[in-house]
Amino acid sequence: MANFYEATSGALRGVYDRRVRTPPVLDRDRYFPGHADFERDWRAIQAECNALMGGMAAIPEFHELMAEQADLSRHGGRFWRLYVLRAYGADHRRNQARCPALSRLLHAHPEVKSAAFSILEAGKHIPAHRGPFRGILRYHLPLVIPPDVEGRPSNRLRVDAGVHVLREGQGLLWDDTYEHEAWNDSRAPRAVLLLDVFRPELPWALRGLTHAVVAAIGLTWRVTGRGQR
Repeated sequence: MANFYEATSGALRGVYDRRVRTPPVLDRDRYFPGHADFERDWRAIQAECNALMGGMAAIPEFHELMAEQADLSRHGGRFWRLYVLRAYGADHRRNQARCPALSRLLHAHPEVKSAAFSILEAGKHIPAHRGPFRGILRYHLPLVIPPDVEGRPSNRLRVDAGVHVLREGQGLLWDDTYEHEAWNDSRAPRAVLLLDVFRPELPWALRGLTHAVVAAIGLTWRVTGRGQR
C-alpha cells in the first residue's frame, strides 16, 4: 500500500511540476488572503486546541487515519496525533462541534479543503518527506509551542533549504511537495493548525484535476468516517 501511495503521489506531482513553478514558501496575502482571519482569532483557536489536548489519548495517531504514513507517524517511537475537522472537503461535524470558533472560520473559507490540529510529542522528529500534489498549499499556524530549550528554538520546520522557527500565532504558507521535516525538541507536546488550501492561479485543466482529486479523496473520508472517534 505504501509503495502504491508513493508511486501515485510521484505521478501526480509530475503532472503539476510541468505547469506550476512557485517557491517553497509563498506570499500569504497573494495565495491565501484568508490567513488574516485565522491569525486574528488564533487565541480562540488555541484555547480550543488546548481543551482537546487535555484528552490527548482520544486523538488518533496519524497512522490510525492513514496507514500509508506509518513510517512518519511512528518514527522515533513518539506520537504524531491529528484531530481532523475537515478532510479534502469532507466536514467532520462532531469534531467541529467541539471547536466552534475554528468551525465558524472554516465555513467562511471554502478554499480550505482540509483542517486539523497536528500534535507532536516531546522529542518527536518527523523525517524528510514530500506531499502528494501541488493542487493544494499547506498553511501552518503554530498554536502551542513550548519555550525554547537552552537558548535554541524548541520547534523548527524545514522546507527545502529553509529552516523556519515556529512561533505562536505566526502563520506560514508553503508548498509541501518540496521536501520538508519538523522537530519538536522540547519537553512538552506542541500543536499547530494545519490547513490545506486550494491553490489559486492554476491553469484551467489543473484546476479541474485538483477539484477531482480533492472530491475523490474526500469521498473516501466520508464513507470510512476516518478522523472521527
